[in-house]
Amino acid sequence: MSSNIQAMIANVSVENLDDAIPFYKELAGTEEVRRFPYRELELALVGPFLLYSGPVENYVSQTATVLVGSLDPVLDALGKAGAEILEEPNEVPNGTRIVARHLDGSVFEYLQLRV
Repeated sequence: MSSNIQAMIANVSVENLDDAIPFYKELAGTEEVRRFPYRELELALVGPFLLYSGPVENYVSQTATVLVGSLDPVLDALGKAGAEILEEPNEVPNGTRIVARHLDGSVFEYLQLRV
């Protein structure tokens, strides 16, 4: 699965995306910013950082998001590792995702972006 991973994303809750984006652009060393809505949240992808603002308590419980090229090897690896699949592959506005709880209790979202 490791060769399938494209990026790890740190989820960061901010009060205002417009105020936070310049700081994370400098931190990530990139000018590229992708903004998109997700339910009641406002999201911005800045390098390895997924910034969100809004009523996060209902929607964001993941400790990290992992961008992958394909979800099939992820499902195989999660099964072999004994992880609990919290959400089977499902469509979200920016792609398809799986949410899994690993044996250590950590929760990860595996996201294959829509191209």
